[in-house]
Amino acid sequence: MSEELEAAGALVTAAAVAGRVDAAQGEKAHAEAAPADHDGAICRNCGAALQGAYCHACGQSAHLYRSLLHLVEEVLHGVLHFDAKGWRTLPLLVARPGLLTRRYIDGQRMRYVSPLALFLFTVFLMFFVASFSNVSSEPAGPSDDSARAELEKSIADARVAEARAEAAIGAARSNAEALADAKEALGEARSERAVAQAALRVLEIGTAASATSAAASASAAGVAAPAGAPDWRAELRSTAAPTGIAWLDAAIHRAVDNPDLLVYKLKNSAYKFSFMLVPISLPFLWLLFALRRDVAVYDHAVFVLYSLSFMSLLLIAVFALAPTGWGRPIATLALLAVPVHMALQLREAYGLGMLATLWRTAALLVVACLALLLFVTFIAYLAAG
Repeated sequence: MSEELEAAGALVTAAAVAGRVDAAQGEKAHAEAAPADHDGAICRNCGAALQGAYCHACGQSAHLYRSLLHLVEEVLHGVLHFDAKGWRTLPLLVARPGLLTRRYIDGQRMRYVSPLALFLFTVFLMFFVASFSNVSSEPAGPSDDSARAELEKSIADARVAEARAEAAIGAARSNAEALADAKEALGEARSERAVAQAALRVLEIGTAASATSAAASASAAGVAAPAGAPDWRAELRSTAAPTGIAWLDAAIHRAVDNPDLLVYKLKNSAYKFSFMLVPISLPFLWLLFALRRDVAVYDHAVFVLYSLSFMSLLLIAVFALAPTGWGRPIATLALLAVPVHMALQLREAYGLGMLATLWRTAALLVVACLALLLFVTFIAYLAAG
């Protein structure tokens, strides 16, 4: 519950920051009283003489609300952030992202939510939704037994194939072609056995982890743990080969000893440093348009912020629908939507032709993977520290 409360707090904070960012772009406010009603009055914020509904010196509204209802209204507006700008921005972000990007770059900014405000809100909303859509990944006992039986059968079949291949090698020493085929079959059989044995080992460690977790829960409830419960952390630590890097080996051991803390630190660091995706992506995107003199780095920043906002909305849909059984179809559609959205945004935002759009879309997909890999590495380093 503490994680959900922290996520909710982060969401409200992000909404407030996004609202201030958007207000800094000149967000239109609404006054209940006519401007003439305040002529001659004094601004309560800076003391300047008012000449309308807003102070010309500091911008504060002449009409100050002092009702609890308006306070609730401000909170809802900060969280939902769906005024006229939102309803104009989101349809374009989904259907015509290139047009939205181009209009904002060209100066049509009063009608749309700024890219930074939209990015802040959607990213924090994504982590907020994800914190309430945790689905247990622990496999059930019967499926464990079935998987173990299949893996053991695969290992046995691989050993039989190895024996046949070794016999074929012994019988084909005078035939070079048959000898080569037999050696190839032996190598394949050994590879299959190694893969099956590794999978079986992972399954056993996962089963031991589930048993240890259940034993810990029973102990916390005052029930004695079963005797001889395996220490899966020790087994996992023993299977992890040392990297030779002191801090990395220490981080691996800390992660094994307290995986829940690691997951918490990963999530905590991920949403706090999500803005790092922007500077990580900008150099790669700049390279795609290095020969275009009419494109500035600012244009790339607007492109990246709106693109990341859309990707966050896709993940929100996946997380929200995962418990309903629609998670997998939505995830598949989301994967298909990513390159299509990138192509649409590139084509209209930068005025590209079909061929230029296609190769830049392919390159941008690679760039996105590299940026995500660098971001995950950065977050893992922070979480392991």
